[in-house]
Amino acid sequence: MHFAVLQLPASNCDQDCVHAVRVLGHTADLVWHKDASLGRADAVIVPGGFSYGDYLRCGAIARFSPVMQAVNEFAASGGLVLGICNGFQILCEAGLLPGALIRNRDLQFHCEQVYLKTGNAETPFTHQIPPGKLLRIPIAHGDGCYFADEQTLGQLQAGGQILWQYCDAAGQITDSSNPNGSLLNIAGICNAARNVAGLMPHPDRASEMILGSDDGRWIFESMLHTLAVSGTRRAA
Repeated sequence: MHFAVLQLPASNCDQDCVHAVRVLGHTADLVWHKDASLGRADAVIVPGGFSYGDYLRCGAIARFSPVMQAVNEFAASGGLVLGICNGFQILCEAGLLPGALIRNRDLQFHCEQVYLKTGNAETPFTHQIPPGKLLRIPIAHGDGCYFADEQTLGQLQAGGQILWQYCDAAGQITDSSNPNGSLLNIAGICNAARNVAGLMPHPDRASEMILGSDDGRWIFESMLHTLAVSGTRRAA
C-alpha cells in the first residue's frame, strides 16, 4: 500500500511517518502543502509539528493549504486519513473531525510516554490491536487538551467515535493519567463515517523497539489490513 504524507511549513514529523510506513514494508511519498493532488495514495497521514508556526491557533492556517482540498475530497470519497498531533489539530480546524485542541491545562509542554486504552476496537484504525492491549506511545504537545461541547461529546460516545483514552499502566482511566486535561481523557477520535481519525500521541515515534516501543505499529497495521481487505487502491 502507498501512503501520502503531507509536508507543511514547520512540520517536523513527516519523515517519522514515512519511516514508520516503510518499517512495515510499504511505501510513502511526501506531498507538499501547495500540491493540488495526493497522487496515488491509498491512505493519507497528516503529520505532527508546528505547521505555519502555529500562528493564530494550531492548525488554523494549515487548513487553508491547497493540499487540504485534496484531503477533503479524499476523505469524502471514503479514503482513510490519519492526523497525528498537529495533524489532529489540523483535521479539527478543517472540520473533518469535531471538537478542538486547546492549551494543556497546566500550560506546560508535555513530552513523555503515555498509556492508551482503545475505546472502540472495530474501526479501520483499531481493529488489529489485540484485545486488552494498552498502547505505550509518546506525546509531545502544548495544545493537546481535547475540548467539545456536551452534545458533541455525547455523539462521540454514542457513535463509538472515541478511539483512544489516556489511562494508567493498569488500564484505569484516571485524572492523574490525563496529561493535558482532555475531556473524558480523550486521546483520539474518528468521524462518524470512521474513515478519518486523529490522535495527539505519536504512533510514528513508536514503530520500532529501538525507539522504546513499537505499539504504534498496531494503528498502522489496522489501516493496512483495512485497505487490504477492501481492495481499495487509488489511481494516480
